[in-house]
Amino acid sequence: MDFARFKEMVRQHFRLDLNSYKETQLKRRLDAYLVRQQLAGYGALFQKLKDDSQAYQSFLDYLTINVSEFFRDPERFRELESVILPALLKEKRTLKIWSAGCATGAEPYSVAIILEELTPGHLHHLEATDIDQNILVKAKEGRYPPEAVRNVSPQRLARFFDRENGFYVINEKFRRRVTFRRHDLLNDPFGQGYDLILCRNVTIYFTREAQDRLNEKLVRALAPEGVLFIGGSEMIFNYHQLGLEKVRTCFYRKRGAKGGES
Repeated sequence: MDFARFKEMVRQHFRLDLNSYKETQLKRRLDAYLVRQQLAGYGALFQKLKDDSQAYQSFLDYLTINVSEFFRDPERFRELESVILPALLKEKRTLKIWSAGCATGAEPYSVAIILEELTPGHLHHLEATDIDQNILVKAKEGRYPPEAVRNVSPQRLARFFDRENGFYVINEKFRRRVTFRRHDLLNDPFGQGYDLILCRNVTIYFTREAQDRLNEKLVRALAPEGVLFIGGSEMIFNYHQLGLEKVRTCFYRKRGAKGGES
């Protein structure tokens, strides 16, 4: 089985669109995976994935590169805390927020911490999704090594985390404020009316065509005047055509009158 056939079989059997990933990077990672798993080729890999659900989840873990830490890119999160969220909260008391490609959950929990400080005791709608079911289990546990919380202040560590055997565990009260579910950004339908969507360091693995399709869907999912927060290594070149305005580095606002689509 050649590379192209492998991608097609994975698409048909698992609904995983590998054609949307950058081919050179994908092939390099898959070839390394074959060596690691001591598999003879793509045919053997597909059979293993088909026969063993745990092998498929392990494959997704490897493919999606689940890097996660709290307040990743601290300067941008300070802007989220001091500028973006306060502006949104002036318009709406309760925000609908989506962390897309949330990995181990550090990102949505970071937002939950900020919201608790800005609006103490108030509950917002905070969703977090990822394609990898295994990683979502870890996200729900909210258990992190010290390096994942290196950008968390001592005051926040004391307030929002418990210490367990050298790990930092998000208080159960705040774990319950985030709803986790599995979602494939390339294939599954999107929700609507989000005031803030975080989709950070996800599209860098996709082809330009897949990035454009995803950005279009993300914009449609935003409420008018809603904000899209992307990663520092990502750019949206055609944001004007998509109906966005760039408000700060990594932050784009959806144009449109309140109560109507842009």
